Amino acid sequence: MILITLGIGINQIIDQRKGNVHMDRRVFLKSNAFLWAMMVLPLDTAAKKGILESPYFKLKPIGRSLQLVDYFIWCSSPIWGDDGKVHLFYSRWRKEKGMGGWIKGSEIAHAVADSPDETFQHKDIVLQPREGFWDSTTCHNPLIKKIADTYYLFYMGNSNGKTDTKRIGVATSTSLDGPWKRSDHPILLPGAEGAWDDHCTTNPAFLKGNDGKFWLYYKSWNTAEYLQDKGPVRGNRKYGLAKADHPLGPYVKISEHPVIDFSDRPHNAQLEDAFVWKQDEQYCLLARDMGFYNHEYGLILKSSDGIKWSEPQVAYLGLSTYIQEPPPPANLKRFGRLERPMILMDKITDKPRFLFGATQGGIAETSTTFVFEIV
Repeated sequence: MILITLGIGINQIIDQRKGNVHMDRRVFLKSNAFLWAMMVLPLDTAAKKGILESPYFKLKPIGRSLQLVDYFIWCSSPIWGDDGKVHLFYSRWRKEKGMGGWIKGSEIAHAVADSPDETFQHKDIVLQPREGFWDSTTCHNPLIKKIADTYYLFYMGNSNGKTDTKRIGVATSTSLDGPWKRSDHPILLPGAEGAWDDHCTTNPAFLKGNDGKFWLYYKSWNTAEYLQDKGPVRGNRKYGLAKADHPLGPYVKISEHPVIDFSDRPHNAQLEDAFVWKQDEQYCLLARDMGFYNHEYGLILKSSDGIKWSEPQVAYLGLSTYIQEPPPPANLKRFGRLERPMILMDKITDKPRFLFGATQGGIAETSTTFVFEIV
């Protein structure tokens, strides 16, 4: 059983592990109320739920670094420019479309800041839906990468305003300021009917593997399961891997099976919003939790080969752990989550230095970019 003095709240325990002890009366009362409920749980159950775990990343909040009055903002992908500034490729859609507007009206834009801890300023629009193509309804999920002297902007588009035509494509440029040339066709298609990935290809994550090939991780799920499910989250999202000899493809899936699959776990556990990189001779994957612990945490997985992955570890906690904001309006049902996590590496060490994400809230009560320093 858990044996903790009732005069010490759970939030203080977490803060002690971070070397930052503080507690006001409100936090004390809330944490002790929670602790009473935890008294009946075995310690291993509490730890399994991530309650007493120290997250992988120690984060210092910088704040809502990009806010637009008339838009929802999502998918913030940062990169260092040759000008020494940080360039941000982000998705946005008009405020009047509501939170669900991403699926049928998102565009990809470009913002710039002198440094990661300063406010980003919108610069230009990069990609908009184009009539008659596979991305005629939306352009979303931007991921910016540089290979040799070319920038590759991976993204998701669809053609009917629904999830079943989501496909991954890519645009290229020799400058972060464009012009951008995009593929007339998706670079990765779903599997055949009945396959685990027959519904779509989306949420691209990209790196160059140790085999010299270019690796594209993608999210998908099975259509029949998606249509049959009645729960709050329909279908079970998994990740597959495809490889190519060139960043533009053609990409070939390495297997008929996903490389990340939690469908055998309780509570329809899954993850999404994967971001991948290599560090200390390992592949690392950062993602948003969807039921493994809860729907607010970030997860990190590691792998020696990029195919067989470790059990997820808590990478970061819910936003309320790091910041205090006013209560959200009723229409923001996902307030408090940091979604679409992406990392800006240190320019010198090439190790994770800043965490970018998307979260609801902000001056317009929509969604904004949120940035943390990794300390």
